[in-house]
Amino acid sequence: MSECKPGMLVRSLAGHDKGSIYIILRVEDNHVILADGKYKTICRSKKKNRKHIQIICRQYDIAAMNDVEIKKTIKDYEMERGLGHVKS
Repeated sequence: MSECKPGMLVRSLAGHDKGSIYIILRVEDNHVILADGKYKTICRSKKKNRKHIQIICRQYDIAAMNDVEIKKTIKDYEMERGLGHVKS
């Protein structure tokens, strides 16, 4: 498995949030602390086992990011990959 680092985008592989995109806030022993800026904010982050995530080869500087910027970063990635929903 690739090295997990803060600021990397990841996709959830297991659990009720399977397929969701998050950004890594912190790395602990066998877990990562994640946020998506919408449901899992910086203050209410999610702890997930490293085995249950897939790393997306992108890394961002999260030092000055807030929830809105995290949400926008994830949305931009989804739109670029054709994963987001287009409003008509």
